Amino acid sequence: MPVSSPRARPTSRVGGSTVSIRVDDLGPLDAAPPLRPVRRIVDDVPDRLSGASKSQVVRKRYAAAIGPGQDNARVQKYVLSELATGERVISEKLPSVRSVAIGIWIGAGSRDETDAKAGASHFIEHMLFKGSRRYTAQEIAEIFDGLGGELNAATSREHTMVYARVADAHAQTALDVMTDMVFEPSFEDLDSEREVVLEEIAMYDDTPQELVHDLFSEAVFGSHALGRPVIGTAGVISSVTRRVLGSYHRQMYVGGNVVIAAAGNIEHNRLVRMLGRARSHQHPPKGKPRVRRPLVKAPPPGFRFARKETEQYHVCIGAPGISRSDRRRFAASLLDAILGGSASSRLFQEIREKRGMAYSVYSFASQYTDTGLIGIYLGTREENLGPCLEIAAEQAADIAAGNLKPAELLRAKENLKGRIMLSMESTSNRMSRLGKSLITDTELLSVDRIIAEIEAVDADEVAELAGLLLAPEKLSIAGIGSNERLFRSAVRRLNPSVLASAA
Repeated sequence: MPVSSPRARPTSRVGGSTVSIRVDDLGPLDAAPPLRPVRRIVDDVPDRLSGASKSQVVRKRYAAAIGPGQDNARVQKYVLSELATGERVISEKLPSVRSVAIGIWIGAGSRDETDAKAGASHFIEHMLFKGSRRYTAQEIAEIFDGLGGELNAATSREHTMVYARVADAHAQTALDVMTDMVFEPSFEDLDSEREVVLEEIAMYDDTPQELVHDLFSEAVFGSHALGRPVIGTAGVISSVTRRVLGSYHRQMYVGGNVVIAAAGNIEHNRLVRMLGRARSHQHPPKGKPRVRRPLVKAPPPGFRFARKETEQYHVCIGAPGISRSDRRRFAASLLDAILGGSASSRLFQEIREKRGMAYSVYSFASQYTDTGLIGIYLGTREENLGPCLEIAAEQAADIAAGNLKPAELLRAKENLKGRIMLSMESTSNRMSRLGKSLITDTELLSVDRIIAEIEAVDADEVAELAGLLLAPEKLSIAGIGSNERLFRSAVRRLNPSVLASAA
């Protein structure tokens, strides 16, 4: 069947059953599917009171400027407030639409869990849909069906998000239900939902093109929490108790660790008043989130292999990337686009289009608070495994050697810019841009500023980054297939030292 993009990405499913293992950690820019936001909010103006009660909210107005030296240029404006209970609220009014996208973002992801609680963030995400103090699971489903709206959730390595999109007239109802779900879940039907999560884990275990990404994270980050699957493990999920989940929820779902973001046809003051009404029925959360363990130093390159009777070998190769606050993230996005991020990219053209050696091949780049992940995925039959790995290494080395054509770099820049502009036509993407930037404490740049940063990247920066991140001796490798000895033989030609650590 025809393919519009070489990247196969998991899609959301209604009912809170999504685990965004890669979708939500994809990159530093707010672009259409493959890429996401950047940095934090700038130009703080002194506090002033809003129309809401003084005890309810302190209001601030922020503007993300187009770029340096353009004081009179057009700006995109957002309004940021902090509620008395500690939650930050950020919004962008879009009067040309009749809907509003709302997201409640919690700074709780898989990297915040201990080994004994691995998968707790994702399990709690499921449980939010099983009922709250005021609403049963059935009522939650019926209310949103009656609104003609969308309700979903996702968990990543660094945050959890509950999301809704409704007609603007139904914003109050959506907030009433969402805040009750998030802050006062009942944790009922735990055992039945446990089985659902175990089935989800089994589904991923039976999907090698997904499972290999989890093996790859483990190969790169080792025993650090970033190396664990977001979804958790069957062993932990089978035994975790309501008490443990409740304790983790009380610890992490607290005011200072929560952001409420909205984009659409809604005034900020009105949003704050709605939240005040919704939260008046709820008990303010108390607690202090667990301090996130930083990745002080990445372990040596790792090797992981899982034997399964598959027709193809599913492979990820790559290394630690750069953090979301790193100035080089724009060059990293261009490197990703050129290497394997589009249908005209090098890997897609060389491996699939010219040689027919793979159906799915792409590169990926994720940014976290203190590190990142960059890599290549491909799925291919046994006879093509060695050649595919060699081509991937050759293309990375060619970019690192400075052999970028001007037209190639220009096309990648226009590709990223186009994705960003298209993404801004979606209230959901705008909301995600606001919420993710704030919950991850990263600067929120205007679209014009992001485009200017992309334009400023030159070929030397991309080449330098490719050499730094994708040198053969730095590559971790993960694979799934039927013959480990054959896989090791193919890998040995790429990075023999990585096999020594796995011996």
